[in-house]
Amino acid sequence: MASSFPALIAESLITEKFRLLDIGCSGGLDPLWRAFEPRLQALGIDASVTECNRLAGLERNPDVAYVAAFAARSADKPVDISAGPAAPLIMKMRDRMSFMRTREIRDARLKQASTEEQLRHNAWEMTGLADPRKPVVLPDLLAARGWSDLDYIKLDVDGADFAILQSFAGRFDALRVMAIQLEVNFVGRGDAEEHSFHNTDRFMRAHGFDLFRLDVRNFSVRALPARYVWPTPAETVSGRPFQGEAYYARDVAPPGADGTFSIEKLAKLAAVFSAWQVPDAAAELLLARRAELAALFDIDAGLDLLAAQTQARRSRPLPYREYMATFEADKPGFYRPEGPVPIHERLKSAWRGYWFPREKRH
Repeated sequence: MASSFPALIAESLITEKFRLLDIGCSGGLDPLWRAFEPRLQALGIDASVTECNRLAGLERNPDVAYVAAFAARSADKPVDISAGPAAPLIMKMRDRMSFMRTREIRDARLKQASTEEQLRHNAWEMTGLADPRKPVVLPDLLAARGWSDLDYIKLDVDGADFAILQSFAGRFDALRVMAIQLEVNFVGRGDAEEHSFHNTDRFMRAHGFDLFRLDVRNFSVRALPARYVWPTPAETVSGRPFQGEAYYARDVAPPGADGTFSIEKLAKLAAVFSAWQVPDAAAELLLARRAELAALFDIDAGLDLLAAQTQARRSRPLPYREYMATFEADKPGFYRPEGPVPIHERLKSAWRGYWFPREKRH
């Protein structure tokens, strides 16, 4: 039996592949999606020629390719990188952050460091870059490569993210995109074209996507630096909300939802929900589309895997039916006990918050 719900879905696919577009692929594809191999097909795009060459040299899946190029909304206008990798407001804001002070301290060493270390410090502009005079429009690149169907888009380029996202305006339906992972900024001045969360959210909802998960990354300012979350200078354990990760998908579970997606497409979306650590959304989809999905895999086995994921802290998780029975019985296990939070719970929460603040980014 499959050890995880995504693995169960990967084993169940018959005719379709899981097709992924990773925009800003430095560091490689998220290992989560390797569960779909050998039915994984992916295209990675990054401005760093050096990193794309490195990834291509390590890649063993013939259906995974890397393209070194700047992505843009239009191919007619060169990408201006003279002002820095991000939008002017973001550049101005980030200069106030403690991680930029660390970058200044380490700057001389980073210039001589390996590409891997430069990328680990998010100093991608120090690596060998693609020609900014020859940007690519990603929907056009997909068409040129014969990609008429796409399941998942991940977009994180530390700069023109919103402009790149807008290059897909009116094209999501034709590509049959089911889920999108986006880096977002929690700063902005109201400009309709700036890369901000409110603009991104408005755009995604206008194209038929709903928000299923939102991660917030805090950054301290250099006036009083906080401890870094990771071994490299970036987000901190405290500070102002500055950037984050937004996860959007089609909501196809409610009655009357779009029924034009294939059975395998629906199964892949459920696997995405599980990979996003929102197994409740996956379970809802399985129950709503049980009759269709049952042709692919054992629905009850899938629900048991999702229930186990929800009970990750239990050494012996309950099967789905028993788990739901405890909820319907309003068992105390669904609540924290009354009274002050015990010291062991505080320590456990602090420990988990320090070491596991969220899944590893790519």
